[in-house]
Amino acid sequence: MLYEDETVLWRFALPRLGWWRRAQRYRLPTRPLSQSQINRDESLKRQAWRRYRSWSRITSGVLLSVIGAVQYGTSKVFYKIVPHFDAQELRQYLHQVMAVFSKTGKDVVMVGDRSGIHRAHKLDTTFDHYDGKLRFHFLPAHCGHHLNPIEGFWRVMKEAIGAGRCFANLHLLYQRTRQVLMAHQERPIYKFHW
Repeated sequence: MLYEDETVLWRFALPRLGWWRRAQRYRLPTRPLSQSQINRDESLKRQAWRRYRSWSRITSGVLLSVIGAVQYGTSKVFYKIVPHFDAQELRQYLHQVMAVFSKTGKDVVMVGDRSGIHRAHKLDTTFDHYDGKLRFHFLPAHCGHHLNPIEGFWRVMKEAIGAGRCFANLHLLYQRTRQVLMAHQERPIYKFHW
């Protein structure tokens, strides 16, 4: 069983704390939401993130994306560093993971969130190719990050890579990221809690 997620690394140090007031945490509704409320919330999220997505496409050489999954029980992290995250990169990552697990002969169950990339139709051929060997299981909608153990790893990994540090170029960030991820395989930097 693998817990999969993706994260974004910035070349520039981002402020952690500031003088501004912290926003109130999002609270899960106690009563079920109607479909129109869910659609409205999703639309507002897309509008809020649209400017950041378009900005990151324009400013090439600023972002580095990492796709990763942690194996249940062993805490081994399988990762792929990609220039941007989309369905094609996820397909290649799934082939990379299945190449490792095909030698064991065991089926792979990958647990992930309900992002659109995980549910993209471009992945159908990949799932057909690994029919019976690879399954995706989605976490409940609006669940907390505590249900996916790799979320804690991303936080610790980002601090190890260089919290408060700026990298002169994307290649240096790439090298540092690989160095931290490979060091984790030798000596784990984060103990996963299940």
